[in-house]
Amino acid sequence: MTAPVRTRSSADLIRAEEPVLAHNYHPLPVVVARAEGTWVEDVEGRRYLDMLAGYSALNFGHRHPALIEAAHRQLDTLTLTSRAFHNDRLAEFAESLAELTGLDMVLPMNTGAEAVESGIKVARKWAYEVKGVPADRATIVVAAGNFHGRTTTIVSFSTDPEARGGFGPFTPGFRVVPYNDLAALEAAVDETTAAVLIEPIQGEAGVLIPDEGYLRGVREVTRRAGCLFIADEIQSGLGRTGRTLAVEHEDVMPDAVLLGKALGGGIVPVSAVVARREVLSVLRPGEHGSTFGGNPLAAAVGSAVVELLRTGEFQQRAAELGVVLRDGLTALVGRGVLGFRARGLWAGVDIDPAIGTGREISRRLMDRGILVKDTHGSTIRLAPPLTVTAAELRSALGTLGEVLRVVS
Repeated sequence: MTAPVRTRSSADLIRAEEPVLAHNYHPLPVVVARAEGTWVEDVEGRRYLDMLAGYSALNFGHRHPALIEAAHRQLDTLTLTSRAFHNDRLAEFAESLAELTGLDMVLPMNTGAEAVESGIKVARKWAYEVKGVPADRATIVVAAGNFHGRTTTIVSFSTDPEARGGFGPFTPGFRVVPYNDLAALEAAVDETTAAVLIEPIQGEAGVLIPDEGYLRGVREVTRRAGCLFIADEIQSGLGRTGRTLAVEHEDVMPDAVLLGKALGGGIVPVSAVVARREVLSVLRPGEHGSTFGGNPLAAAVGSAVVELLRTGEFQQRAAELGVVLRDGLTALVGRGVLGFRARGLWAGVDIDPAIGTGREISRRLMDRGILVKDTHGSTIRLAPPLTVTAAELRSALGTLGEVLRVVS
């Protein structure tokens, strides 16, 4: 990273946002101006180790050379055609993504919420045309504690009061069951069920990992009931947990997988529904679309992301460094950490509330050059880029230990 050019200070920029930006976020008071790999700099030139990676959108770090090169190369030729015309990058992207996931067809979109909305529409269409559910009777079973996005339909089946409050009336057609409860899930499934939509690991809820066998059980319940299993892998997928997809930890193949975040390499929004041919074949021209979905720039970057994952190097890094992460957190249990859940390079860490809230601990870590984000009370999330080194990881965990000692 080059030396910073001083313009407005961090404090000035934060104050400038107040009257002109909607207050739908409460960011930590750091103003990032440059980034490279696992490190970012603020406008004053202070450096921070990024241990959040854009909620997994930056799995390959900031400005990964292969991804930047792919974007630059495409910027010089073609960026957008809309789907009114074909473009020369989309077939390669769809072919490579289908091959990577082991599924058949791709529906390209932009944001994660769009992928979820698209998955819901496809599931309902499939239920009416293939399963034979009576018109407008299709239901989708979801899990409590879920986070699939913030559109009005998605918050309709959220159990988070902050996500739902003030945004009704809500979209019908969803049944909410406890996460990690196969008996409750099976009881909710009936002849109207189009799909079961779950996160293999619930990220926003605090990186909740279900019991061994839960995902296999979901697959078996949906198979017996003749409905779809849709896995939302927008945060958990593309190497984060040590596998390409988190469902691979139980050797499960859903009918459809929802991808986003890391699929755009931290450069452009790219998401997709990847599914069996029978599922996505229910869509016909005019029934669903996106002006920017599958645009040449997104397809070029997405293809480069798939190429990085094809070798398995990043999946292996996440698995191996995940051991370092777990060992470091284990050493902090009873020393300000009540407990944690981790898989690959992803962890939810429960801080002793007597020491501080998750935001307070995140702020103290920021002051020491480590960026993390809290969720729900005293839980913080750790999700560094998969390019992080073991030394950087140990340093971050050491700093967390120091913060907890100082506060306690």
